[in-house]
Order: sequence, then structure tokens, then C-alpha cells
Amino acid sequence: MSKDTLKVSGVKYTTAEAGYFEKRSLQRSAGIWGLWGLAIAAVISGDFSGWNFGIGFAGFGGMLIAFVLVIIMYYALIYSIGEMASAMPHTGGAYSFARAAMGPWGGFVTGVAETIEYVATTAVIVFFSASYASSIFDTLLGVMMPMWVWYIILYVVFIAINAAGASLSFKFAIVVAFISIAILAVFVVMSLFSGAFSFDKLWDIPADAGQSTFLPHGISPILFAIPFAMWFFLGIEELPLAAEEAHNPAKDIPKAGRTALLTLVIAAVAILFLNTGVVGANTMGASLEPLLDGFRAMVGDTAAAILALIALIGLLASLQGIMFAYGRNMYSLSRAGYYPKALSLTGKRQTPWVSLVVGAAVGFVALVIVDLLNSLDPTGSGATGGAIVLNIAVWGAVISYIMQMVAFVILRRKFKNAKRPYVSPWGITGAVIAALISVAIFFGFLFNVAFQPAIVAIAIVYAVMLLAFAIWGRHRLVLSPEEEYAVSGGLHGDPQAEGYGGKIEEELLAADGVDGAQ
Repeated sequence: MSKDTLKVSGVKYTTAEAGYFEKRSLQRSAGIWGLWGLAIAAVISGDFSGWNFGIGFAGFGGMLIAFVLVIIMYYALIYSIGEMASAMPHTGGAYSFARAAMGPWGGFVTGVAETIEYVATTAVIVFFSASYASSIFDTLLGVMMPMWVWYIILYVVFIAINAAGASLSFKFAIVVAFISIAILAVFVVMSLFSGAFSFDKLWDIPADAGQSTFLPHGISPILFAIPFAMWFFLGIEELPLAAEEAHNPAKDIPKAGRTALLTLVIAAVAILFLNTGVVGANTMGASLEPLLDGFRAMVGDTAAAILALIALIGLLASLQGIMFAYGRNMYSLSRAGYYPKALSLTGKRQTPWVSLVVGAAVGFVALVIVDLLNSLDPTGSGATGGAIVLNIAVWGAVISYIMQMVAFVILRRKFKNAKRPYVSPWGITGAVIAALISVAIFFGFLFNVAFQPAIVAIAIVYAVMLLAFAIWGRHRLVLSPEEEYAVSGGLHGDPQAEGYGGKIEEELLAADGVDGAQ
């Protein structure tokens, strides 16, 4: 095949080499329950660890307000993403939406934000999982291992699970999703009938001068609590990344997103109130193991460790789900040429194993740095490093949310003739609501000194990535399904119907510019 080229919006596309897409193939393995399980698995660890730091900033009342705002944002987000995913049933997800609406640079900025979000989120879950596992083994067996050993064990095991094949990944997600929900249900029942829950414990943080019991630190810290309230739901937006592995993505991804979000809201309401009411808000605000602390308060250390060993499954569920996300995010960006193309190789089992390994290596390095920060933490709580990585994940997510909601509004006006099998019931209004709350969170990060290390880390990553794309990546793009959709004005890019590359790619490249191309 001749090397035809197409130059649009400051980037250059070249014909994919023979066998390019065959070496980067995925397998359709997921129905509605597989997608639901993936969404629940990706997020459910938020009920086990991380969310509680928001109480330390704003008290229980402030956290409750932040929680309500976050629920509104995620409903608006899921509706909007569901519409775009049904119209663009390919793996790119957020990058794809922004690419179609705002051109290659907009797509790249959004894709990098999701890479940061998912790689950092995986690292946070490894951090908390290692913390749980270390505490359990110390209590039950008197065995202590360095945290970095736990990190390696967790990354290796879950790279193996994710690389074993999409079918296994989805089945595993369904199983651990149900187990995790069952664990939370056990905690709820025990909280209600053990006598350990007290409504008064929700308000046991001493109020600052002139402040109330409901908002012990005032109104402004609510903004600082929102990123931690997001931890109950962060990751559910990954569902579009499974589009090329779903049997009926246009129908099932929006439905799975709505069903999973309702499930998560119910679980989050129960844990927010009951876990805090068992442990106490003052203690909860700095706990690394809030659910384990809740079990301890009810049954003592040894029995709690046994229960926590089972509860660890919830964290491991999210480790599998979010690792799936960063693997597919990096796969789609590299398949299109934004990242080095070798990252999108899938091998015999049709899973992006190279991306999985590279993302794990980056996460492991981040966690080693976290350990160093923890060793310098004068309080000895260990919360500082974990909170920094958590904030990196959340700020990356917020950037991608803003870009996706802007993309939604643009695409509604720009690609009017594109097929939309599912339409958001909240429409443009919902996208604007989600964008405004995301913007508030974005600026909340800027004004909070505690969050600034996360901002600096993301700024450095962006500077390096944008420079690399400007010098190298933008000259080496390929018309993957995400790019076909954007370049053709929304008329092509469905791999389930059209396959990969081939005739459509040749026609677009030969046209040297298409009406409506971006």
C-alpha cells in the first residue's frame, strides 16, 4: 500500500502499515452485566478508603454537602458520556469525544488527563490495598513486609489477570463486584445492629471559633472536601473505554453506566453515614483504613482483621477495574499515534499488555516516592502521600470531565447528523452543570495549599507530554476508528460495522481533506 498522507489541524496522518490493526485487535466479550461489573469494580474501593479525608477538611456536614454536589455532577456526566459513547463506539472514550469536538490537540490534552487519572488511581488503590494487607498480616500472623514488596505483588498479579484476556477480566469484574457489595452489606447490617453506631459521632469534630457543629471549619472547606467525595464514584466514566470489547456498545454502555451509578449511590450513602457514625468523624478524617477501623470498633482487632481480609476484595476489585481503564486509554492513544505505537500491541490474548506494564511501572515509581513522603510526615499518619496521589488522580479526572462536557456541547451543534442511539435526558443543561461543578473543583485545587504538590506533578507531566507531541507525535498519526470519526465529520469510525483501516482509511487519506474534518 502506498504511504498516502493527510494533513489536518497541524497534524499528519499516514497510511497504517500492513497488519497494523491486526496486531492491535481486541475481543468482544462483554454484555450488560460485564460492563456493569467493570464499572462497579473500578469504583467500589472508594467505599473502602480515601473518601474519608474530606471529613478532615470540612467536617461531616461539609462532606455531606460536597457529596450531594458530586452526585449531581456524576449523573450529569454519565448521561452526557452515555450519549457520546453511543455515537462513538470505539475505545478512545474521553480522548475520542474531545478529538471529534476540538481537534487533535484537544483530544490529546483530554487523553493525557485520563492517563494521569487512571494510572494515579491505580497507584492509590495499590497504596490502600497494601496498607490493608500489611495491617491484616501483622495482626493475624505477626508478619511485616516492606510496602514496596506489596506494591510489586499487587501490580504483578493484576497485570496477569488483565493480560489473560478480556473475557476473564469481565467475569472477574462481575464476581468481585458482587462480593464487594456483599461485604458492604455485612458492614451495614453490623453497624445497625451492633450498637456501635451513634448519630452524635457524626458531629464530634470540635468547631472552630464562630463556626457550627454542622460546619466545624466553615463553608469554604466544602470545596476542599469535594475531591474526596468524588472518590465514591471516580472511575465509572471509564465505561466507554470498553466499547470495542462490548457486544452492543451503543445500547449497553449507557445502560450499564446508569445502573452502576445508582448502585454506587446507594452504597455510598450507607457507608458515608454508618462508617462515620461507628468510628467518629474526628478519627475518620485521617484514617487510612476506614472500613477496617469500623470493623475494629464493632468486633475488636483480631476479628476485624479476618473481616478485613475479606473486605480487601473490594480494593482488589477496583485495582482490576482501573487497571483495565489505563490499559485501554493508553492503547487507544498509542494506536492512533499520540503515544509510541508499541504501547498498543495486544498479542495473542488480544489485551494491551504493553500498556498495562508501562502504566504499572509509572505507578510503582510514584508509590516509592509516596513512601519517601510518608517517612518525612511528622505526624506519622501516612495519609499525606496517599492523599497527594489521590489528588493527582482526582485533578486529572476533573480536567478530563471539563473537556468532555465542553466536547458534548460542541458535538451537539457541530455533528448534528451523527447517529445518537442514546440521548442524554439532561441534554446540554446537564453537560453545563457537570462542567461548572468540575470547574469549581478545579479552582478549589488551586486555592488549597495541601493540593499543590498534585498540581505541580500534573503540570510537569503535561509539559513533557505536550512537548513530545509537538515535536514527534503529531507527525505520526494513524486513522484509527477515533480519528476516522473526527476526520469524516462523524460519518465513519464504527469498527463493529466497518472494521479497521482498509477502504475507508484509503479514501480519507486520498481525499487530502474532508468537509468538516478536524
